[in-house]
Parts: sequence; C-alpha cells; structure tokens
Amino acid sequence: MTGDLSPMDKAKYAAARQAADMVQDGMRVGLGTGSTAAWMVRRLGERVQEEGLRIKAVPTSTRTAQLARELGIEVVSLDQVGWLDLTIDGADEFDGDLNLIKGGGGAHLQEKIVATASDQMIVIADAGKEVETLGAFPLPVEVIPFGWQTTRTLIQEALDTMDVLGTSAALRMNGKAPFVTDEGNHILDLHLQRIGNARQLALVLNQVPGVVENGLFIDICDKVVIGHGDGRVELRDINDGTIELDQSVEAGENLFSDLAD
Repeated sequence: MTGDLSPMDKAKYAAARQAADMVQDGMRVGLGTGSTAAWMVRRLGERVQEEGLRIKAVPTSTRTAQLARELGIEVVSLDQVGWLDLTIDGADEFDGDLNLIKGGGGAHLQEKIVATASDQMIVIADAGKEVETLGAFPLPVEVIPFGWQTTRTLIQEALDTMDVLGTSAALRMNGKAPFVTDEGNHILDLHLQRIGNARQLALVLNQVPGVVENGLFIDICDKVVIGHGDGRVELRDINDGTIELDQSVEAGENLFSDLAD
C-alpha cells in the first residue's frame, strides 16, 4: 500500500492515478515517458484489465511503448490516428503559467510532437517540480550527431545574448558513450540556472543549425495534476484556475515492484 512508499513516490502515484482516471473509453491518448508517466501507464493497464477500458495509445518512447504492450494497452502510431484526445506526461519543471522543461529522460522531441497533436496536454508531477522561474533543471536540446561540437559553440554564442545566468552546454553521456535518443541524435544539457524569457529562448535555440528540438514546452500544457506526499492531489487548469482535490489514494505494491526512478 502507499504506506510502503516514500512521500515523493506517494506524490507521483497520486498524480499519475488521478490523471489516468481522466481517460475515457474510446480515447486516443499520448503516453509520456519517465517514472511518473510509467505509473500512469500502469494505472491505465489496470483499467484496461479490470474495467475493459478501450483506448488507442501513442507512446513517446520505445520504453513506454514496451511497457504499454506488456500491460495489454493497444499501441498505435501517431500517423495511424492522426490526432489525439489528450496526452498525459510528466515534467522536470513547471511554472505558474504551466510552461515546462522536459527531456530529462531524453524523449522530449517525440513528447513535444505528440503533445502538440493533442486536444489537451495534462502534466503529472510531484509538488517539488513547481518553480517560480524555469532554469534550475538543465535544459535538454536534441542535436544531430554531425558537427555537434559546432552546434554547441553556436548555442553558447546565442546564450550570451539571452536572459540566462549560465551558458555551459554539456553533451549527455550514457556511460562512456554519448547518449543516443530514439531518433538517433545526441542531447546537449544547458546549465542556465534561470531562464528570464523562456519563449524567446525556445525560438532562438531552434534557429541554430544542428538543433532538432529543445525541451521548453511553451503554451502546450493545459492542466497539471500535482501530487503531494500525503496522497492529496491538486488540479490546475490554465483556463479555469486552481481546483483542490482533497483526497488520498491507495496504491497496490504490484504497480511499483519493478519500477525505479
């Protein structure tokens, strides 16, 4: 039960369960990537098995696709369905305007494509992901392998003109080799500390030759479900304001036995 989970894990599960229970029969749903999103996928799998929930799911990474298939969720491609009713995903940071930094798991390119092809995007997160200003979490930028060092130099030159506190850009590694995304690209993590104008930075970064996509999600998220360590969840809607959901959830250990952050 949730008593066996840490407060952070309780918070993640509470948010994941609340969002998964918003999914209705017959929906086309984008499935995010990351530990919180994985718990959401497991809750959807539980509903498929116990309630007969029927959905078509578009995963945002190979690992999410594998998990969904293992749980009996119908997996399709974005090209097959064309458009989605909603996408549920996690975030590394979110601010008061529901702008996000994503990409800690290296899947932000597919995540952004899927989220923007949806009627709405719901973010699930623990309360610690909320920030006043984006930038403490390193901003991921996906770049093509060819000439990546030149691309990094161009990015750093562009950052000199931006309202940020740091300008270092580090190639993400997987052991001794560069991290490779599902699309075969590399990721540069920008250590900016604070982003004064996220909208402007997102536009500038995507103009740099060699950049495929950055991890700033601006005006994409519609709602955020925030989990707390005592099992309570809070729903924030960018259009309707904040709704407090004063409830606790209980989680079965089977949902978490093989998951790790």
